[in-house]
Parts: sequence; structure tokens; C-alpha cells
Amino acid sequence: MKLLDRITKDMYISMKAGDKTKANTLRSAIAKLKDKYISSRKDLSIQDELNVLKTLAKQRKESFEIFTKANRVDLADKEQLELKILNEYLPRMMNKDESTRFIQNIISEIGATNLSEMGKVMPLVMKRGEGKIDGKLANSILRELLK
Repeated sequence: MKLLDRITKDMYISMKAGDKTKANTLRSAIAKLKDKYISSRKDLSIQDELNVLKTLAKQRKESFEIFTKANRVDLADKEQLELKILNEYLPRMMNKDESTRFIQNIISEIGATNLSEMGKVMPLVMKRGEGKIDGKLANSILRELLK
């Protein structure tokens, strides 16, 4: 089952259950997926669908951080709930420990020893991580390891 079909089905279930937050979040995701479909003029691959959802999740995460800093707990909670809903449809991301081990393996494989070699390591990390590693986290871990 394609991701769009699954999200649509779950949206209808949420609507029937009266879960407005989940229904609205999924409705927004469906709209973005359909926009991507229309702009690309071809069927979306699973990776295309995941990229759209990752973008939406990243936006929610950034909004959460902004609202938290602005002391707007109500809006931050809303963004966090929407992020949790979107994460149900994304592959599980590596945690910090898994990411560190993964990056250490790539560093030792390449033989990188200092920060100037970050340009060689980072593309490999993102390619081999196949969307399961957060770029921001990977960048900070890599900087720490290549000091």
C-alpha cells in the first residue's frame, strides 16, 4: 500500500473517531503529497513521499523549538503532537548513540583524521544513512569526532 493511501485511510478513521488534530495533520500531509504529485507530473516513489513527510516533520520540529523559546507552550504542544503523528509514517531515525557508531565506522573506513576532511565523510554518512540519520545531528557528531 502506498503511503498516500495509508495516510488517506488513517485520516478518514481519525475523522470518524473525532480526532480533529490527527485528521487535520493528515489532511495537510495529503495536500502536500498531492502538490508534489502535480508538480512532478508523475507517480511519486516511496522515497518522494517520505521526503515530503520529512519536510513536514522538520517544519514541525523547527516550529516547536521557536514556540518553546518564545514561551508559547500551547503552540509548542500542538506542533509536538503533529510531529508525533507525522513520525508514525516515517522510518525510525537513529538515536544519538547509533548515529555516533555509524559515523565512527565511516570515519575509520575513510581514514579521516581532521575537520578539513568533513566534506568527504558527510556525503557518505547521508547516503548510507538512507534518511534514517538526522543531518543536523550527524553534522554535530562529525564535528565532535573530527576535532
